[in-house]
Amino acid sequence: MSSLNLYNSYQRKATEFLPIKPPFVGIYVCGPTVYGSPHLGHARGPIVFDVLNRYLGFLGYKVRFVRNITDVGHLVNDADEGEDKIAKKARLESLEPMEIAQLYTNAYHQMLNHLNVLPASIEPRASGHIIEQIEMIEQIIANGFAYESSGSVYFDVLNYSKTNDYGKLSGRVLEDLIAGAGNETRELEGQSEKKNPNDFALWKKADASHIMQWNSPWGAGYPGWHIECSAMSRKYLGEVFDIHGGGLDLLFPHHESEVAQSKACTGHNPANLWMHHNMVTINGQKMAKSLNNGIGISDFFEGKHTLLEQAYSPMTLKFFVLQAHYRSTLDFGNAALQASEKGLNRLLNAIKTLQTIQPTNDNKINVLAFEEKCLNALNDDLNTPILIAHLFDMVTQINQLNTKDLSIDASNLEKLKTLMPLFVFDILGLKEETVNNNSHLDALMQLVLKIRNEAKQNKNFALSDTIREDLKNAGFEIKDGKEGSSYSITN
Repeated sequence: MSSLNLYNSYQRKATEFLPIKPPFVGIYVCGPTVYGSPHLGHARGPIVFDVLNRYLGFLGYKVRFVRNITDVGHLVNDADEGEDKIAKKARLESLEPMEIAQLYTNAYHQMLNHLNVLPASIEPRASGHIIEQIEMIEQIIANGFAYESSGSVYFDVLNYSKTNDYGKLSGRVLEDLIAGAGNETRELEGQSEKKNPNDFALWKKADASHIMQWNSPWGAGYPGWHIECSAMSRKYLGEVFDIHGGGLDLLFPHHESEVAQSKACTGHNPANLWMHHNMVTINGQKMAKSLNNGIGISDFFEGKHTLLEQAYSPMTLKFFVLQAHYRSTLDFGNAALQASEKGLNRLLNAIKTLQTIQPTNDNKINVLAFEEKCLNALNDDLNTPILIAHLFDMVTQINQLNTKDLSIDASNLEKLKTLMPLFVFDILGLKEETVNNNSHLDALMQLVLKIRNEAKQNKNFALSDTIREDLKNAGFEIKDGKEGSSYSITN
């Protein structure tokens, strides 16, 4: 079996994973900014890093998995000026900011539960770590890499770049960033506070109208978006930890700024390995709340969005995500989701069939080779599409065992009965679920209503009444109206 290799965005290549202090592994993943309901784009990261978390556990590592909640300081358009995303939503909804944060944190957790994602070891909130952020900012100032200006504190990118390579993680060239900013940028609101347009906020002064603010050595204000993750990862995982993960859209400026802040404070890149999953797209465009093209997770389960041809179960959605490598884009499509639904059912049915198969005296299946291929796929930068391909190869052989076209002895059968659930349930995190009640039940009920309507048209009122009463006894209420019949579930 090969060793685990993961793609390191900082080095731009796959490298062997070597923990700092085995058997312990520290992982920090950027969580959501909780100002709206989760959509498909929010599901990919948790699914990807859940597989990593599960697989490291299978390999015998003791994982501390930290995923934060951003509930303050993330401004609209990821800028240093403007309104806090959560405060803006609170104003629009006439709620307190923390009500908004709690509401959508709950929605995010509900999504994770539906998708069978393991809970984080620690889930810190940015608003609960203001002290740690202030202390880190003070150290960065003391080290000469930040400055106070009109009650705000900015990171000094040019001074930092004299001894460090700002832009290494994202592949940006500082000279190009400076040229791209242009002199006119300094004239924009707030830019005159900065020495350079590319300097980013560590702490922002809050005026009286800003709801979310705290006292600091520089006056009342609130933290910048980037400093939050640097402070929280350092608190719970130390100055240098094993893996920092997140979406590719966070590469710049968020993760680039995290590297700079941490090196300016401690002298170290905070993570040995930076992992980034690619985006979910729709018609080739990134799916995002800011672009107003996100399909809500609940929409998938209910089938209510205009772009959805039917409802899809949580495990169908998860299987759809896993069939693309995490570093490739994943484009939404009903045909692909429907194929995922069929493929998942085929996979789960094969596992059930496997439990009914009886051993023979001879063996025609190389179970050890199957296990090695599956593990090698995971070790090859979590290549879940290749793993799934190997699983389907075995599904074909399981079906041949069921029809007696292949044979397997007792020891290999027991091994296979262990391996299939291991890869499908324990590592990929899939699970058995009830039939997709929304889509399948509705289709069945529409058929029943059609039969009842035809009975009424044929004046077979006895059959029509019998269907109504039988459905009522089964917990369904039929309502007849001008536009036809409908049903509701009463128990």
